Amino acid sequence: MTRLLASTIIAAGLAAGVSFAGTAPAKAADCGTVTIANMNWASAEVLAWIDQIILSKGYGCNAELVPGDTTPTLTAMMEKGEPDVAPEAWVNAAREPLDKAVAEGRLYFASEALPDGGVEGWWIPKYVAEAHPDIKTIDDALKHPELFPAPEDASKGAVYNCPTGWACQILTANFFKAYGGADKGFVLVDTGSGAGLDGSIAKAYERQQGWLGYYWAPTAILGKYDMVKLSMGDGVTHDPAEWNRCNTVLDCADPKPNAWSKSEIFTVVTSRFKDAGGPAYEYLTKRTWSNDTVNKLLAWMVDNQATGEQGAIHFLKTQPQIWEKWVSPEAAEKVKASL
Repeated sequence: MTRLLASTIIAAGLAAGVSFAGTAPAKAADCGTVTIANMNWASAEVLAWIDQIILSKGYGCNAELVPGDTTPTLTAMMEKGEPDVAPEAWVNAAREPLDKAVAEGRLYFASEALPDGGVEGWWIPKYVAEAHPDIKTIDDALKHPELFPAPEDASKGAVYNCPTGWACQILTANFFKAYGGADKGFVLVDTGSGAGLDGSIAKAYERQQGWLGYYWAPTAILGKYDMVKLSMGDGVTHDPAEWNRCNTVLDCADPKPNAWSKSEIFTVVTSRFKDAGGPAYEYLTKRTWSNDTVNKLLAWMVDNQATGEQGAIHFLKTQPQIWEKWVSPEAAEKVKASL
């Protein structure tokens, strides 16, 4: 998850004047060999496999998966024109050079792969939110330490932090200070690892106990357990200057409430593939899905110990009402016949 966590400390937004690429030429084209970055986290991996299957089986491309990660993949695409497709590019960390490459016509945004974006914040279980409808914000939750008992001292409330070494660990600690967590009867719990953070949520659900802490989407955990994201507070928006001044700085003395910026997630393609892909490129301009869809698919993959390829096949077999909107009727029939 390093690419997600790095993006939390970079203030970014869509650059003004950058538009999405239009649809492909109407005539069919032989897209030939197309290389697809298979990035090293679950949501990106399964999307890369979905693209590989649809482009090869539905559109006759010689679609190949190649290893990737956000920064090296986008850098290679900008400098070398390869790979051809980055299905799930978290672009905040490379916003300026990427916008320059788009403006120069070297790369294109085919689609916003996840319109919801990468979502980060403090969450509580849905059953807690339903039982206590007054809890809408972080401040609301911190009024009730009794609802979120700390594992080592039930007289205190707990806020579960990010794993050690992740950038969001600094952010969560600073927000804990900014909202006066300690003064309100809470302790900040070090989860140690991603597995430890996941395990704390699973344990709370098994016992139907309260849980309060940092998490993000899209993820398998949020597909398996219904969680509600808390507001950072009325009128609290993302302030990039304050974010960089203090929120992301270790042990900042005077952090203030701030809001995470939306992590922009696009499908990025090279000019070569846009020009040569024809209907195959047009598919990528339509291929977009929600965090809720991805969360549920990732949860199925975890429960079944499925690979990205197996997750892609499961999605294509069980969710035609979603993916058939991305492709031509002829391509849909070819893909179905191949499963």
